Amino acid sequence: MKATQALNKLGQSLWLDNITRQMLDSGTLKKYIDELSITGLTSNPTIFDHAMTHGNSYDAEIAKLAAGGMAVEDAFFEMAIEDLRRAADLFAEIHQRTATVDGWVSLEVSPLLAYDAVKTAAVAKQLHQKAARPNLFIKIPGTTEGHTAIEEAIFAGVSVNVTLLFSRDHYIGAAEAYMRGLERRVEAGLSADVRSVASLFVSRWDKATMEKVPADLRDKLGPAVGMQTYKAYRDVLESDRWQRLENVGARPQRLLFASTGTKDPKASDVLYIGALAAPNTVDTMPEETLLAFAEHGNVAKPIPRDGGDCEAVLAAFSKAGIDVAKLAADLQSEGAKSFVDSWKDLLGSIESKSKALK
Repeated sequence: MKATQALNKLGQSLWLDNITRQMLDSGTLKKYIDELSITGLTSNPTIFDHAMTHGNSYDAEIAKLAAGGMAVEDAFFEMAIEDLRRAADLFAEIHQRTATVDGWVSLEVSPLLAYDAVKTAAVAKQLHQKAARPNLFIKIPGTTEGHTAIEEAIFAGVSVNVTLLFSRDHYIGAAEAYMRGLERRVEAGLSADVRSVASLFVSRWDKATMEKVPADLRDKLGPAVGMQTYKAYRDVLESDRWQRLENVGARPQRLLFASTGTKDPKASDVLYIGALAAPNTVDTMPEETLLAFAEHGNVAKPIPRDGGDCEAVLAAFSKAGIDVAKLAADLQSEGAKSFVDSWKDLLGSIESKSKALK
């Protein structure tokens, strides 16, 4: 049994953190679904920046949209949604077979809206309607302002992938926003079955600290935060508040481990996959990490319900001078900025290509 299949059998969904038109046209994504147990897909501005500005797969469509006078941002969403519709259709059978728990793809709102709740919620509704696929998440950043947008989107029936979460507290904020949206739906006599995932970014913790802590702590902060958040996730699902929602048809907002590609060249290339195996969660991994795990990965014990030794590890980092709460805030801010930078690069590249192709 391949390691990817073993992880899927454990109960963790494997999603690919990548999408390109070439991957769709060549049948590569279909192959990953059939052979590597991939059951979903995520995207972000950095991924689309790389896909659209390297090579010529999108050139004909860029030229066509530009000739029609379409604005650059609108042209991007036109192309991105076309790719994600095709991917969503490939996952449609999985989506149906798992009673809509799995088989999802994700599209992010403009990162420029990360701190504007009203516009984020409005754009989320527009994109969800335009995509017209039941298994498409709209990604909304889990910033403080994003909580309001998440609640409003869920209330409107828009399935949401909450992104840019870096800590247990970030996750709890996202979970509470999700539950508020569902509670409002129940009060309004609407269905409580609106799906969501909460994406916790893992590897950036260790990238930020690997040169600042003793060797025995290197690459241990990301897994510890993941395990601590997993405990909080299980606590939420066992709470009276959640049980009341589940009793009227709500389904869990699954915890998703994101940014699982190893950043430390001295560490295992599948470090986070093995460390964060857990049932009823999702792991979205870069293509090279997926292939590495399929080749030489190993599924050991799942994360303990109580988070294992995560608190002891976090205490050791605190003793080593790492302010975990401050770093979480910094990582979220830096993550939002990096997506803005990628977004601007992406739109700039599309505009340049449009002019050149004319």
